[in-house]
Formats: sequence, C-alpha cells, structure tokens
Amino acid sequence: MTEQATSAVVKDRMKKVSSILVSQPKPASHSPYAKLAEKYGVQVDFRPFIHVEPVDVREFRRQKIYILDYSAIIFTSRNAVDHFFNLCKALKIEMPPEMKYFCISEQTANYLQKYITIRKRKIFVGKRTATDLLQTFKKHKKEKFLYPCSNIRRNDIPNYLKKNGYTYSEAVIYRTVSSDLSDLADVNYDIIAFFSPSGIQSLFDNFPDFKQNNTRIAAFGPTTAKAVRDHSLVLDIQAPHPDAPSMTGAIELYIKEANEE
Repeated sequence: MTEQATSAVVKDRMKKVSSILVSQPKPASHSPYAKLAEKYGVQVDFRPFIHVEPVDVREFRRQKIYILDYSAIIFTSRNAVDHFFNLCKALKIEMPPEMKYFCISEQTANYLQKYITIRKRKIFVGKRTATDLLQTFKKHKKEKFLYPCSNIRRNDIPNYLKKNGYTYSEAVIYRTVSSDLSDLADVNYDIIAFFSPSGIQSLFDNFPDFKQNNTRIAAFGPTTAKAVRDHSLVLDIQAPHPDAPSMTGAIELYIKEANEE
C-alpha cells in the first residue's frame, strides 16, 4: 500500500476517542497521561503487556560465563542492574573494587548505589543513548567487557564491540515475556499504545485471532511501527511525530482532530 493510500485509510478510520490503553505500568507519580485524560475527558488505563523474569542460576551457568573473568560491566537499564546483582548474590560473587561500570545514562549510574558504593568505583556514563555510550568505549579498548542483557535486546552495542575488535561476552540474565492479558478479552479501547515489538507480540500471544476493527493503534519508535505493520495492523498514530516527540503528544494531536466537533 502506498503512503498516500495508507494516509487515506488512517483518515477514514479517524473517530472520536473516549478510551486509551497504555501497554506499560501505571506511572508512580502524576504523568502527562493524567493531564491528557483531564484535558480531553478521556479514560486512560495502564496495563503492562510484557514483564521480565530472571534467569535462574542453573540456566546462567549453562552459558559458561564467569563474571570475575571480566574487567568491565555494561548496563543499559535499571532492570539489568537489579538482575545482575541479584544473580551475583545467588552465585555468592562479590564485585571487586577495580571493576569498571559503563552505564547508558546518569540515571542508571546513580541506580548502582543500591548495590555498590559509587564514590569508590570507576563508573563511565553515556548521555542518554547507546550511541553516546559507544564513545566512552574508545578509551578503554583493553578492557574485557561483559554485557548483561535480556533475551531481547538492541543490536547496537554488541555490533559495535564486535566490529571494532573488543573482547566481550553477552550474558542473558533476564527474559522479556508476554504477560497474561486474558481479563482484557472482552474489553475494548479506542486506542492501544505500544512501545516495543514485544508488546505487539504479547497482544497476539494472548489473542491469536485479534481483530483490530475500530481500535486505533499507536506505536512509539520505528521498530514498534514495523511490528504493527508486520502483523497486518493499521498504524494510526506514530511517535515520535515531527510536531510531537512523545507518545502523549502524538496521541493528543490525534485526539484534537478526531474529537473535533
């Protein structure tokens, strides 16, 4: 289908929005979704479509990775930090003071203090993305890197390390799995917002015969958008949008037009 034809389909499907399901956990504090609900009088519910489960010690040992053989650990999320140190505890491993930590963001680096004394450790931080973090590797090419990750992860860090001849290993320490959504079988929303291909997969794991009908699909990021189309769904709302960098912003633009009287 051409871009023009796709645009026409989306336009034809545009109807008033009264309810939104966000496929993520409910934020702990006041969020932009609450403002969206209040401003436009729409119902906004939250339900995580995926969750993570730890890899047990036996399964980890089958990977034949010995944590203390490495001199640097790469962390790209707080999930990775939690599961890594919980695994170390189960294995009775204490991290040596000379271990280096490479964190994708300041937020992730600060989270390390839950498990180690930060001021006594060597921590290197990216600004926000994996691309930023790659720049910090260049000054540490002699390190032996361990990348604790999920069974589903982005390729940028492993591809960079491999292409540039770094010594590294990946350790799958937790798994991203589909949540049980059976209680939503008879519940319909005007918009469902997705943030990863795993969320789309969870939808079909739970409802193999899912029919989109009048449900509008919102997707954040190109890989999520591709997953929507790969499952033959209509992508009604794509974020980030040139005029809206966030999911809430993209949904608001849609509501403004759809709910126009």
